[in-house]
Amino acid sequence: MNPDDKIYVAGHRGMVGSAIVRRLRAGGFENIVSRTSRELDLRDQRAVDQFFAAEKPDYVFLAAAKVGGILANNTYRGQFLYDNLMIEANVIEAARVHGVTKLQFLGSSCIYPKMAPQPLTEDALLTGPLESTNEPYAIAKITGIKLCDAYRSQYGCDFISVMPTNLYGPNDNYDLQSSHVLPALIRKFHEAKKEGSDEVVMWGTGSPQREFLHADDLADACVFLMENFSDYGFVNVGTGEDLSIRSLAETIKDVVGYEGKITQDLSKPDGTPRKLMNVDKLHGMGWKHDIELREGIERVYADLVEQDWY
Repeated sequence: MNPDDKIYVAGHRGMVGSAIVRRLRAGGFENIVSRTSRELDLRDQRAVDQFFAAEKPDYVFLAAAKVGGILANNTYRGQFLYDNLMIEANVIEAARVHGVTKLQFLGSSCIYPKMAPQPLTEDALLTGPLESTNEPYAIAKITGIKLCDAYRSQYGCDFISVMPTNLYGPNDNYDLQSSHVLPALIRKFHEAKKEGSDEVVMWGTGSPQREFLHADDLADACVFLMENFSDYGFVNVGTGEDLSIRSLAETIKDVVGYEGKITQDLSKPDGTPRKLMNVDKLHGMGWKHDIELREGIERVYADLVEQDWY
């Protein structure tokens, strides 16, 4: 990529898209084009085609998606599958038709089989059943990867896929009905501290192991891979380190300064027992994460407090 290239970031107001925009601008890329979902419905094939015809971007970061945690994924199953299939199919096809130099598709670690060996290596894809609670979202993301590969094979398109682990950072979603575990816990501990509650309820047993990557680290990896990776398949992006949900809760409790107790709601699902990325492929290319988890949580929470959040 050169500084004068036109770069389209789909999903620029989301956590990942906004981080990519920040990283691009920090690297001297100013010719960035974006549209809000109100301005451009990526599920509308004609509208997407007209946008690409008018803007003619050189590079595309496809970070737009309908996302959510266990509850949202399990409740809006049809919506998660349909919306994500339409978004990726329309953008990838328009990128092909209008001669985009390179496209990067952002997936999710939930594409892996529920019981795949840990840490998760890229070749574990499609080797077993998926976690049922987020299967529709996972199916959509797997389809996006395969679409990029199929377009590379049939049309010679330089379309690549990137598979991030669990993410957190600026512009995260803190709605308790649809958020992921880390932002949900930050909000729960913050509100409990503010209200003087003597307990915070954690979903499930707290035993599942999870890996977390700051969105700014992901954005840096995305730009790195856009410039250094061109091949079939995809690249895992993560830290290569995980911890239990219970340990995560204890860390957030400490960062927030909450002094009550943590209780468990065992009626709620745990989800996948463990989800750790093998990042040897990425490390072998020369990229490694920079922001450690506690530091990242401290940054996020300090920003939220400064914004007089909730």
